Amino acid sequence: MSSPSPIAGPLSTESLDWDKGEGLLPAIVQDADSLRVLMVGYMDRDALRATQNTGLVTFYSRSKQRLWTKGETSGHVLELAGVQADCDSDALLVLARPRGPTCHLQRASCFPAAPAIAGEAAPPAGDIGFLSELDALIARRARERPEGSYTTGLFEAGVRRIAQKVGEEGVETALAGVAQNDAQLLGESADLIYHLVVLLHSRGLSLADAVQVLAQRHRR
Repeated sequence: MSSPSPIAGPLSTESLDWDKGEGLLPAIVQDADSLRVLMVGYMDRDALRATQNTGLVTFYSRSKQRLWTKGETSGHVLELAGVQADCDSDALLVLARPRGPTCHLQRASCFPAAPAIAGEAAPPAGDIGFLSELDALIARRARERPEGSYTTGLFEAGVRRIAQKVGEEGVETALAGVAQNDAQLLGESADLIYHLVVLLHSRGLSLADAVQVLAQRHRR
């Protein structure tokens, strides 16, 4: 994935009230597409500049006592879409597009029930929200390649074999849709989704990238 371009028209650090929080401002991160609140962090002047210059959301870590770019270890970065100050200039709203789960528990949001578009409740962990966990797990398999893992075997076989599996599972899902019961259709659908996510990661993409395309289509 290429680095995002710097955001035009950055928010001036001089326009903000840094004294109230002793040099730190709370930064609320919101999904730019679903409007779900993802997490809360803190920014100092340098973190805000880094965020706007690189296009990757960066905080000041109070525990590490340094700048910390979200996803610098996991790869689950937050790509900046925009940033604005509140009416008192002592808090920030950061709009971003997540590349993978935001929460360290592999959830889409650090607030599991945070609402999304139109006030709809976010899917609970273990339901549709589990897809973020699956996406993160497959990403780890792609990086670490543990021995004995079926997913590792797929990655080692290469993208052509993975694509073949997606094709096979797609056909089996279609056949189940017209000739088998609900349980069999759901089983084949689960197999298809899993292999599709593996295929995306074999190409350096993620499920979040595909979801972003769906979100963009939804807004048209």
